[in-house]
Amino acid sequence: MQMTFEDTYQFVQDPPPNYLNKELAVCYVLSVLIEGESYGTHLIQQLEHEYPTYRLSDTVLYSVLKFLEEAGAITGYWKKVEGRGRPRRMYQISGDWRDKARELAGFWRRYITQEKQAI
Repeated sequence: MQMTFEDTYQFVQDPPPNYLNKELAVCYVLSVLIEGESYGTHLIQQLEHEYPTYRLSDTVLYSVLKFLEEAGAITGYWKKVEGRGRPRRMYQISGDWRDKARELAGFWRRYITQEKQAI
C-alpha cells in the first residue's frame, strides 16, 4: 500500500497511543497515589482520561505496583469499592515515602510538560 499525504494528516490528527514503560509508569503511579489511594483499573482509566494519547498495559502496571510494594514505597490492602462487585486491591503511599514519591511524581509532570511543548 502506498503512503499518501492523507495518511500523514490522519496520523497527526489521531496519533497511535504511547505506552508507558516501567520507569515512566513508576512516576505516573506515584503522582496519582500522592493525591490519594487508588486501584489498578482506576490508574489505567485515569491515565487514558487525563492523557488520551498515553496507555498503560496491565502487565506493566502490575509489575510496577509489585515493585513499589516490595520496595516499601506503597502499601496495598483489600477494600470493597462502592458500585463494584468484588473487593479491589487499593494502594497508597507509605508514610515514610512521601518526599521520595513527590520527587518521582515531579518527573512525570515534567515529562508530560516537555511532551506537550515538543508538539
